[in-house]
Amino acid sequence: MIHPISWEFSWPYLLTALAGGYLLGAIPFGLILTKLAGLGDVRKIGSGNIGATNVLRTGRKGLAAFTLVLDTGKGAAAVLIGAYYGPDIMIIAALGALIGHLFPVWLKFHGGKGVATAAGLMLALAWPAALISIAIWLFLAMTFRYSSLAALIATLCIPPLSYWLSTPQIAEFSILITLLIWYRHIPNIHRLLNGTETRIGS
Repeated sequence: MIHPISWEFSWPYLLTALAGGYLLGAIPFGLILTKLAGLGDVRKIGSGNIGATNVLRTGRKGLAAFTLVLDTGKGAAAVLIGAYYGPDIMIIAALGALIGHLFPVWLKFHGGKGVATAAGLMLALAWPAALISIAIWLFLAMTFRYSSLAALIATLCIPPLSYWLSTPQIAEFSILITLLIWYRHIPNIHRLLNGTETRIGS
C-alpha cells in the first residue's frame, strides 16, 4: 500500500523527479520499433499516432504488442523508481512520465495518446483499480472495436476505482491522468461524434 503524499522534499528534488520521469516517458518506442523493423515512420500511416494501436495498422501484431509492453513498462518504471525516494517523488515522476509520452520534446511535443503509459502508472500505483479499468477497456474494445472509445470510458472509471481500492491521494492523481488523456483524445472524440473514427483492425 502506498503511503499518503507528504510533499516533504525540496523543489530541486521534485524538479529532478519531473525531468527524469519526462525523459523516460518521452522515449517513443512505437516510432523506434517500426523504424528498426524497416517499416518507416509510423506517424505517416493511420492516425499518425506513435502508440500500439497505430503500430498495429502496419500489420505487425508482434511489434504492436511489444510497443504496448514497453509503453506500459516505462510508466510503471517511473513510479517504481520514484517510490524508492518517497511517495511525493513517486507521484511527480509518474506525472513527468505521462507528460513525456504525450508531449515529447524531440517529436515537437506530439506524442502518443497516453493510454498504455497511464495503464503502467496505475498498475504500479493501484493495481486492483488498474486491472479493472484494463478489463473495461478490453471489453469495450472487443465489443465496439474503437480503441479511443474504450480508452475514454476506461479512464473515466479510474478515479472512482482508485478512491475505492486505493487512497484519496492516488484517486486525485488519477483525475489528472484522465483529464490529460481526454485532452489528447479530442480529435478522436470529434471523429466518434462524426462517425469517422477508425476501428481496430482497419
